Amino acid sequence: MTDKLFDIPLTTIKGEQTTLADFAGKAVLVVNTASKCGFTPQYKGLESLWQQYKDRGLVVLGFPCNQFGKQEPGNEGAISEFCELNFGVTFPLFKKVDVNGADAHPLFVQVKKRAPGLLGSQGIKWNFTKFLISADGSQVKRFAPTTKPQDLTAEIEALLK
Repeated sequence: MTDKLFDIPLTTIKGEQTTLADFAGKAVLVVNTASKCGFTPQYKGLESLWQQYKDRGLVVLGFPCNQFGKQEPGNEGAISEFCELNFGVTFPLFKKVDVNGADAHPLFVQVKKRAPGLLGSQGIKWNFTKFLISADGSQVKRFAPTTKPQDLTAEIEALLK
């Protein structure tokens, strides 16, 4: 895997260092999340996708973000506990990040470039924007916050064939 996308350093919600290379050979669903958002119940759908497809090669990665309406005010411990207690989240969560602006995490800089939004916009408009990355990193597709996790099954199935 020579794709630079897979070399970007990531920090798990527990503070461990990793990269997407640790998920080599898997399709990856990257989502910017928040605990106090109207879309927060999507955690349940994301967990369902993870449970349904993890053995077939999908990994769901949640990246808490406080840039939209300050809807993720907690620290990593509070976020992790909230997700586990309220939605049974077992998929990997990461340290809180910015997804837009000068301090945007490099992963989000890259996926936004590869899958621009409406009218070519690279900015992320709200929480629960989803990026589906093929196992080799050659394809990145963006999905709006209003796209429910269960609506991604056809796209996921196509990548996992």
